[in-house]
Amino acid sequence: MPWNPTALRRAAIVCSLALTALAGAGPALARPATGQAGTKQVADQAGTGRVGAADAPIGFASVNALGLNGTTGGAGGRTVTARDAEEFLAYIDSLEPLVIQVAGTIAITSKQGVRPNKTIVGVGASGHITGGGLDFYRSFNVIVRNIRFTGAEDDAINIGQQSHHIWIDHNTFSGAVDGSIDVVRGADYVTVSWNHFDHADKSMLISHSDGAAGTDVGRLKVTIHHNFFDHSRQRHPRVRFAEPVHVFNNYFLGNELYGVASTENAGVVVEGNYFENVPHPLHSAGGYADSGPGRAVQRGNVFVGSGTPETAGTVVEPRTYYPYTMEPAQSVPAAVRAGAGAGKIITTGEPASDGTTPA
Repeated sequence: MPWNPTALRRAAIVCSLALTALAGAGPALARPATGQAGTKQVADQAGTGRVGAADAPIGFASVNALGLNGTTGGAGGRTVTARDAEEFLAYIDSLEPLVIQVAGTIAITSKQGVRPNKTIVGVGASGHITGGGLDFYRSFNVIVRNIRFTGAEDDAINIGQQSHHIWIDHNTFSGAVDGSIDVVRGADYVTVSWNHFDHADKSMLISHSDGAAGTDVGRLKVTIHHNFFDHSRQRHPRVRFAEPVHVFNNYFLGNELYGVASTENAGVVVEGNYFENVPHPLHSAGGYADSGPGRAVQRGNVFVGSGTPETAGTVVEPRTYYPYTMEPAQSVPAAVRAGAGAGKIITTGEPASDGTTPA
């Protein structure tokens, strides 16, 4: 048989994962304590010490529901390092809790499934996933932080099929053919925080279709805070059926088509955001495209060079589910520019249990 080091390395990874799972399936799969994000964080490089460097999410990913008390990812599991696609795909497909450090550029195709109880975190400013994206199918308790996603041939991140307790934090998205982040098909308890949507087209879709009421009504609870929608065109987010979706303290800059759209009787609270040069900050009462009207409440927002927001009806208050502190909208552009996106938090690059140390 010819020597094939790549195949041998992949086989070694798979065997290691299998042996670990068999040896410690009980304790390894136990739910870790709330408040641990599964990777050591120090502070954001801007030196602000803001919530952007926190080890636990704010919003729906922090809520005690569906058998999980918040989102802790791979906390309590091994720390491993992925430097190529074969290693990365083996780790995200494993059954054990893992903290997966992404070192360097990893090129994948299509949308690759992520199993429960994982933290996927870029090492320093080097973590980069290109060409494909991450798919959550009935997955839960997953954290994705400090990754640059470029050129996904479909969605960069697809959270679907009743997945829940997912935290997407401090990532940068550009060049996806479809959505940067979609939350669809009955997913629930999601927080999207401190991300940079850099000239993206379709930033974020919540519910994929006007015909999805059967799976989506009563689900799709999402918190969206401190994101930089930087000349991204649309869907910040576009929402159907969900209630509440909480959009607070985000910076909307130069969004060509619209900021937020609430349709198909969705309920969206839009507060403390800064809209700059956004012709249509908020659609609701008139619906959008072929979708019927939704409900939206707006308060405490700043509109500079922007149109008039459209509001309608009442919405369940986010504080019904979780506490939060909202900063004044005037301070949002500076805070978000300093803190949002990959490379803005310092990750330690801890030695991995597979015997490697990230570069």
